[in-house]
Order: sequence, then structure tokens, then C-alpha cells
Amino acid sequence: MKDISLIHISQSHLNLLETCPPQFQRVYIEQLVTPLSPEKQEKLFWGNQFHQLMQQHELGLPIELLVAKDKQMQNSLNTLIDAVPNLRNPSKNSWKEAEHSRNLAFQGYLLTVIYDLLIAEPKKAEILDWKTYLKPEKSEKLANHWQTRLYLYMLVETSNYSPEHISLTYWFVKLPTKPQSLTFFYDRDKHQKNHEDLTMLLNQFKNWFNKYIQENINFPHLANCQTSCPYYQLLNSEQSRETKLNKVKTDWLSIIEEIQEVSL
Repeated sequence: MKDISLIHISQSHLNLLETCPPQFQRVYIEQLVTPLSPEKQEKLFWGNQFHQLMQQHELGLPIELLVAKDKQMQNSLNTLIDAVPNLRNPSKNSWKEAEHSRNLAFQGYLLTVIYDLLIAEPKKAEILDWKTYLKPEKSEKLANHWQTRLYLYMLVETSNYSPEHISLTYWFVKLPTKPQSLTFFYDRDKHQKNHEDLTMLLNQFKNWFNKYIQENINFPHLANCQTSCPYYQLLNSEQSRETKLNKVKTDWLSIIEEIQEVSL
């Protein structure tokens, strides 16, 4: 990674840049990653399979092979379809697409999002996202997550919809609980705030990256990073170096998992 012009920026990049720049450096620039544990690999595989299942369902393609050996996945699909009206009885005036991608050139970067399902009507649009973990207890954390912020921001910037006419709904499909949802609505004030924060964060990234390349200066820990980041706390604790490194590796695993599936 030698040039940041027109680099693809996703919500995962933004979240890690905002929460812990040094971890962004290690994961995305230096690519210092550790293989996932079998348990995490299994969860990741199940989540990816479920997303593929939903995509094929929306395309009207056969899904029997995907669910033949996994009753839990089949039950998750059926309960989700029952819970989401637009999956079973879509509006006649609506258009929808699974795994819908959008890109936006932004200050020399290419912002990119992939919506699990986009449902567009003449006067409103809704983004649906499937989550294969339990619903988080605090919705505020998900509201401030860059997936929520970037998904809504991008739809306004790449369409004719006004902020007040779009929404994002997360559906949590993990059994044995019934599917639960969280919906986030948008407005002009939130859109302006997202634009300003996005501009500031990417300007910071440019400065950090240039110093890293030109002067070999590591990405800095931020104030919020010092109080909330396990990586910072571990390296500044009184534990032995070996214990610290082992725990840091474990922390990296959770970060890599989040790259594929936002888990809060």
C-alpha cells in the first residue's frame, strides 16, 4: 500500500481509523493478521452462507442446496421472511436488489458500500442489512457506527432521495430468538454531520499515512483510543510482554472478524 489516491474506503476502514489508528496500520497497511480460530471461522462461514442464501432468494435462484444440510439456516430464512413484509409482499411500485453496491469519489478516495438489500420506491428508499448475531443491547453504539453513517450518507449522495426519505434497518436473525430489528432514520443535520466527520477523518488518515511513509512515524493513539482500546491498554499495562502480545493477537482476531461482519 504505497499510494492512497483513489483507495477504496469502506465502513470497516472508517471504524478502525476512528477507534484505533495503530490497529488500522497493523491490519490494513502492514497486514499483520493472525488466522481465525476454528470457532470464529465457522461463525464467519455461516454468516457468509446466510448472506449468499438471501441474495439467491431475492434473485429467484434455487436455494435447496444451501439449506439442505443446515436446518438452522433454513429456519432463520423462513422466520426472517415472515418477519419482513417487503420480502414476502413487496410494494408494486418498488424496485429492490440484493448485494447492491455503490461507489462515490470523495476527496481522492473511493467510498464503497454494499447493501444486503436495497428497496427503492418513488418517494422513499430503505436499506436492509442482515446480522447473524444477537441484537446489541445499546442501539446508540450501532447508530454511531460508520456502517450506519456511511450507508445512509452514500445513498443520499448517489441518488435523488432527500435524507428524510431514507432509512436503514438491521435485522438480527440468529436463532433461537425471533428476528429482531433496529431502524435508523436520517435527516439533513445528520447528513451534514456525517459529511464533516468523514472529511476530517480522511484528512487525518492522509496526514498519518504520509508521515508513516515519509518519516516512518506510526499512526497515533487518540484520546478516545487510550480509554477504550484494548490494544493501547494492554501495551501500557504492567503485564509481561508475552502476555500482552498474546492478548493483542486475540484482539486482532476480533477486528478481522468485524471486517466481514459488523458485530457490536
